[in-house]
Formats: sequence, C-alpha cells, structure tokens
Amino acid sequence: MSNESEQKKTIYELKVPEGQQEAIRLDVYITSFIENATRNKVQEAIKEGYVWVNGKKEKSSYKMMPGDEIYIELPKAPPPEAKPEELDLNIIHEDDDIIVVNKEAGMVVHPAFGNWSGTLVNGLMHHVDELAGEEEEENIRPGIVHRLDKDTSGILVVAKTNEALANLSAKFAEKDIERTYWAIVWGTPPKEGTIEGDIGRSKQDRKLMTVLPEGKGKHAVTHYKVLEYFDYLSLVEVKLETGRTHQIRVHFNHIGHQVFGDPTYGGASVRYGPNTGQRKVMFHRLITGLNRQALHAKTLGFEHPSTGDMVRFDSELPEDFQHVLDTLREKCSAAY
Repeated sequence: MSNESEQKKTIYELKVPEGQQEAIRLDVYITSFIENATRNKVQEAIKEGYVWVNGKKEKSSYKMMPGDEIYIELPKAPPPEAKPEELDLNIIHEDDDIIVVNKEAGMVVHPAFGNWSGTLVNGLMHHVDELAGEEEEENIRPGIVHRLDKDTSGILVVAKTNEALANLSAKFAEKDIERTYWAIVWGTPPKEGTIEGDIGRSKQDRKLMTVLPEGKGKHAVTHYKVLEYFDYLSLVEVKLETGRTHQIRVHFNHIGHQVFGDPTYGGASVRYGPNTGQRKVMFHRLITGLNRQALHAKTLGFEHPSTGDMVRFDSELPEDFQHVLDTLREKCSAAY
C-alpha cells in the first residue's frame, strides 16, 4: 500500500481486555474509545463496512467478548482550511517573533472537529500577515506552541516565524519554561504540596482522563501552594512539572479537591459545606454563573527565541473568575 493511500485513512486497532465482564455492544464500545465519535457516526461506519471484529464484519449490536480484536479503517477527509476571521482578541504583547494572548474561556485554540471557526488561530490569522507553518498544506494550527482547554482562560504564546516555533516548542518539550495557573478548588488542602500520578484515559469513559497505577499512564507532577483559604474552598497557585491533558483538573480531582465549577471532573456540584441553606444556594449560583472550571493560566516566562532575554508575562483574571473570588472574600472568609 502506498504512503499516499495510507495518509488518506485513519486506522484504529482495539482489543477487549481479558478481564472485561460485561458484554458491550460493538457501537457503544467503539464510541467510548474514539475521541469526538458519536454513536450515529460509528453505526454508519459499521454499516458501510469500515469495521472488522476478529477479521469479520459484524453488526452494531454485536456483543463484544474478552479478547475480541477490532480493526477500524476510516476514509480521512482533508480538514477544512483554517481561515482568517475578525475576532476580539486580548493581545498583551507582540513583536516580530511572538504574540502573547490572554485567551478567554469558551474559545478553542485551533480548528478541529466541531470547531472549524471562531478559534484563536482564526482570529490571529486575521490579525497578522502570517503565522509559523501557515504555508504548510492542511496545517490547521499554525503558530501554536501549546494549548489551553476550551474553558480554561489565560496566557498563551504563539509563534509568528518558523524559527520561533521550533525554538519555543523545544523549550516546552524540555520544560524550560515558567508557567503558573490559578485555580479555585473545593475544600482546604494542605498549605502546599506536590501531586504525582500517571495520567491516562479512563477505562470507564475513554473521553475522560484519570490517574492510573504507576507505569500505566504518562508520568505527571503538579506542584501547588494555597494563596487564600475560604469556607469550604481555596485559591491555589499551581506549577506544572509536566503538561498532560487535563492535568490540573485530574490531579486535584484525584486528591478530592476538585476544581470549582468543573463539570467533567466533579467540581460542578457542592463538594464541601452545608447541604442546605443560603451557603449552598450561593455556591450553586456561583457555579451556574461561572459555567466552567475556575482555572486560569496566570503567568508565562521563557527565553525569548530571538533576543535570548528572559521574558515574563502576567495576565489579568477574567471577570467571571474575579466575581467568584470577590464573592468568596466577602461572604466566605476563613481564618486559618
């Protein structure tokens, strides 16, 4: 098979673990493993003959058994071209090599499945003549050095030149950068600490990340210190030693101090405090008003790719995060 034809297909190979007890439908099993897949799309792929189980084609209703091997070969449609769009961006620094942006919550960093427009990349392509890698065919993330989750706000550096992109990408890979996050978490963790635990996909829900036994996931280390304590909540500053998917949210969920408002990892319900009364009502209102996890990329420091000087940038807290913080300071002050 030629390299050209290989590039036009997306291939997945799955195997049902021997220890699995529950019989699960083929379509349900595949949907849980493939990111952004929907059950309707999976059923369509099975019907069109893109899925094999143990070398044979089966129906969507086929019940998976321990040891079953699934092979999926999907035609790969070329991604839509990333196009410039006039968007309101909060740019806090720009020079010939880099752009530093304070990303708002709700904005996706680059085009991807389900978000082909309205992303940070779309806005930056309108703002500048060219981003690093923009000339490459099918590149839908030009200039992007690192990412933030859609509903995490805060500071990002973007490369304008290929040289800057290579330089900064290497620094992130070597962890030769300084970055801090602020988060509001449930409960009152110790004044400072380090959370260690391998991170990988959950066996129960493949779209979620979780802490796995040592050696079963990617090594992850999170350092934190408490900046302020409140009744039943804390403001923490977080420094990442590694950069795994959802690392802060997964690690704090693992130690029972979920990020406030996080709907994915248990922070969107009242975790600590009274089960009734005005305090609980206030927490619910704050969660509803925030409508995301209270997590903000606060600072970023690195050696400038052109000058070699150490540069550091700080970003203001967004209004929704600041409102929660102000309310807690007014109504939930705690003496520790």
